[in-house]
Amino acid sequence: MIFNSVDFLVFFPIVILLYFLVPRKMRYIWLLAASICFYMCWNVKYVILLLVSILTTWLAGFLIQKYKNTAVRKWILATCLIVNIGILFFFKYFDFFLDSLNKVLGKVGIQTVESSFSVLLPVGISFYTFQALGYIIDVYKGKIDAEKNPLRYALFVSFFPQLVAGPIERSENLLKQVRNVDKMKIYNYENVTNGLTLMVWGLFIKMVIADRVAILVNTVFDGVYLYGTVALVAGAVGFALQIYCDFMGYSTIAVGAARVMGFTLMENFETPYLATSISDFWRRWHISLSTWFRDYVYIPLGGNRCSRIRKYFNLMVTFCVSGLWHGANWTYVFWGFLHGIYQVIGDITKPFRKILCEKTQAKTESFSFKLAQVVGTFVLVDIAWIFFRANSLKVAVDYCIRMFTKWDPWSLFNGELYNLGLDRFEFNILMVSTIVLVLADLIRYCKKQLITEFLGEQCIWFRWAVIFLLIFGTIIYGMYGIQFESSQFIYFQF
Repeated sequence: MIFNSVDFLVFFPIVILLYFLVPRKMRYIWLLAASICFYMCWNVKYVILLLVSILTTWLAGFLIQKYKNTAVRKWILATCLIVNIGILFFFKYFDFFLDSLNKVLGKVGIQTVESSFSVLLPVGISFYTFQALGYIIDVYKGKIDAEKNPLRYALFVSFFPQLVAGPIERSENLLKQVRNVDKMKIYNYENVTNGLTLMVWGLFIKMVIADRVAILVNTVFDGVYLYGTVALVAGAVGFALQIYCDFMGYSTIAVGAARVMGFTLMENFETPYLATSISDFWRRWHISLSTWFRDYVYIPLGGNRCSRIRKYFNLMVTFCVSGLWHGANWTYVFWGFLHGIYQVIGDITKPFRKILCEKTQAKTESFSFKLAQVVGTFVLVDIAWIFFRANSLKVAVDYCIRMFTKWDPWSLFNGELYNLGLDRFEFNILMVSTIVLVLADLIRYCKKQLITEFLGEQCIWFRWAVIFLLIFGTIIYGMYGIQFESSQFIYFQF
């Protein structure tokens, strides 16, 4: 059941209606039942894995708080981490590990037998596993008290709006809200209207932009060796747009759905393509995951409270692990590695860049300087996205080489851009809807306001005109129907 499906269009109103009607003490039980049902719609058998993760981390949290002996607490934490990471490794990385091992052994002349083992990746396993592990680590560190009620804790891990693709919530935020759900003033006009507005906005950027540009992206990446610079640049920029609208769209719908019910989820994106550096990009992109790795991987490794060499090592480990988290493929690992290299080079060259700006009397606060920083950062990010999207490292490298060597500027004027899966009409729809997205991001960047906050300041006629235009734009120009296979959200596979 995905957010842009008829099933969810039926499921969500029923859940909300009964949520408003059931007695206060039953609210969390109803939401838990709805969340389990939501997950079972993907694969009934894999709900067992979700329940195992819930049970092991809840029990570990209870025992860690019960025992005061440091050694016992460490053993409980270690056991819990091994069990949950072990499950994640088995279902997500076992085939990848065997395949990589076989290739290495084959290089040194050791014969291997190809594994016929294959297993379907449980949807959202990386997200709910990390959320549960964040909780158990927080309990161990004393940041939060262990939840005694297993059903309330189960709702924290399985809360359906953010269960399968985040944001990866922290116990200090979502668990505290779950504990007080019976005290919430659930029907709040502002929460309901703002939440529904966010859901409409998320569906617009997913169905009108992400699913439309995906056609162009798939065409280019499936025929890398057929195209020159213009098409390859269009494919790379298109994928940057696709993954942003796809993932940000999901997060926006999730935040909106939770808001309707009175819950506040963390913001997962903050205009990342307007970042002025790679480190700034990671403060704005997939915020829940980047802060998770910062708090539970980078800082425990030593963070930047150590020698410069060790700091760079910590950065590289964190980003490589982040890449691996996204999928069992060396393309993801290299994507993370590349972002780590960007960070290291940026830190090393920082003093030299500062001196250069002083010597050239560059106006670092000017619009032109900021624009150059934004464009430069986007180019670096977009090159890394090529490795993220490509089927293999070789294809990604070839893609980059052809993009910089197969010059064909005439393709900008002879209509070849309209032969990449989108005709002129569909391409124009993509351009107009992307302009709408850019305007929304500029408002977010300049005024520090979400779309709901901005609309709340406007005249009522303008506010409702925008909402209706988004609704009708999604209905009329959204990619769906019998001949269109509605693609699931990209991050579901992670």
